Amino acid sequence: MALLIVGLGNIGPEYAHTRHNVGFDVLDAWAKASNARFTNLRYGAVTEIVLKGKRFMLLKPSTYVNLSGKAVNYWLRAERFAMEDLLVVVDDLALPFGALRMRRQGSDGGHNGLKNINEIIGHGNYARLRVGIGNSFLQGQQVDYVLSEWNDEEQKMLPGVLDRAIDAIKAFGLTGVERAMNAFNSLPPEPRT
Repeated sequence: MALLIVGLGNIGPEYAHTRHNVGFDVLDAWAKASNARFTNLRYGAVTEIVLKGKRFMLLKPSTYVNLSGKAVNYWLRAERFAMEDLLVVVDDLALPFGALRMRRQGSDGGHNGLKNINEIIGHGNYARLRVGIGNSFLQGQQVDYVLSEWNDEEQKMLPGVLDRAIDAIKAFGLTGVERAMNAFNSLPPEPRT
């Protein structure tokens, strides 16, 4: 049994570790903890992690966030993944920093990456894990905010947020979307001391 886990983000050093790239950061943290290495393949960087007999294929699209659908569609077809085996990890302005929200399916919620995926595959019937990045920006500053780096307080809390997101992905694969939603759809954790 295989699962396709897609972390959304923008390629290039100027985007590394920005709020918009939290999908990349989640997958990078899991790969690092598992001694897995990404290989640049068609439309993205790919690695695999096997956990309790389940194969998790991790994909970081190389198409930029707003064109993520091309990479998702290619790998869904190339590896013949079932739609219920797809999980997209994405940043979310509507959630407080560190909060997680997993959904079985849904709209793009104003996220251009999800919008492009929905347009190219023709629907929104796939699971997504939204990672809250907060919304402390002035009117008209949304783009600058999502493309900026974490502040000092967020940097301290980020490892815990990434760990919880990884645990949520593992739960999605091992216990199913409903149990994962019940366990991880929550407010952010308290800061580490």
